[in-house]
Amino acid sequence: MKNFENSISASLRRRLLAGAAAATALLVFSTGTASAAANCIKGDRKAPYTIGWANIYSVPTWMKQTEGTITAEVEELKKAGLVKDLMITDAQGNAQTQIQHIQSMIDANVDAIVVIAGSSNALDRVISDACDKGIAVVNFDSLVNTDKVTAKINTDSNEWGSTAAKWMVSQLGGKGKIIIMNGPAGISVSDDRRKGAQPVLDANPGLQVITETNTEYNVAPAQEAMTSLLFANPEIDGVLSLGGALSAGSVLAFERQGRDQVPTTGENARQFLELWKEKGLKGWATMQPNWLGALSVYTAVQALQGKDVPAFVKVPLPVIDDSTIGSYLARADKFPADGYIYSDYDQALFDKLLATK
Repeated sequence: MKNFENSISASLRRRLLAGAAAATALLVFSTGTASAAANCIKGDRKAPYTIGWANIYSVPTWMKQTEGTITAEVEELKKAGLVKDLMITDAQGNAQTQIQHIQSMIDANVDAIVVIAGSSNALDRVISDACDKGIAVVNFDSLVNTDKVTAKINTDSNEWGSTAAKWMVSQLGGKGKIIIMNGPAGISVSDDRRKGAQPVLDANPGLQVITETNTEYNVAPAQEAMTSLLFANPEIDGVLSLGGALSAGSVLAFERQGRDQVPTTGENARQFLELWKEKGLKGWATMQPNWLGALSVYTAVQALQGKDVPAFVKVPLPVIDDSTIGSYLARADKFPADGYIYSDYDQALFDKLLATK
């Protein structure tokens, strides 16, 4: 956990400390029973709370950074007297294992569970069971199908894919051969981005999809996959990459094969942004903020305190292009070399997002 916490910048820690002080004033808990205002909440749980973080896998750097925001938020809420313990599990990519871990959290009677789903439907039953038992369930990033949760928190993945595809159409004038790079199949955030791109592709038949990939959100497998595709496809005009590490893998594959770089979409992965600037790439990116994890913990505690929280919290997507990439790279040294340069956050931002209906 110390490694994760150390990735949080000093300035961010100061903001979190300030947020915790405000939280102490705003989230004062009584010795009585809190009123139930949000789904799953029965009003019979009292602070300090035990939080469960049911991680689907912890290896990708994005997940490590996300866990870092969770542990940092929990530490500040501990200081405010609102959280007692954090239980962390790692399903190592196996949805059935994740189900077992969530069941263990239910058996341990944790007060809240935050979760990135390893499957959009396999977790529905155990998640519903947790909700029935009065456990606050906050699902972020990769979402479950069931609505028996306290809140779902995410950016709009369909919008993500649609905006990326529109940018590619603009870059290529609606004509050309492209490769689409997806994350793992069956993960909602990956599938939804791809679904969002399809209507744009349908409206622009001159944009020919040569082939598609599905890989982990890691540079090495993405580079390997793209290398194979480069051998098989002598003409590629663009790479519609729907993940940041995937984009970095693509750029490196093009470079290793001596091929000219092509317009490429992606995310706020530090390596991709640095390669974009270094290679003079025509690029576009957006961001799935790592602090969705911290926001999920904060949301769970708000709900347990009897506060009404939205059933769905939509986090706006930023646009990273030639006019804004410099502001991200200016802070690059505050993030791991293989990590993601995410935007700042504080309690004021969280309160604003939770106030949006």
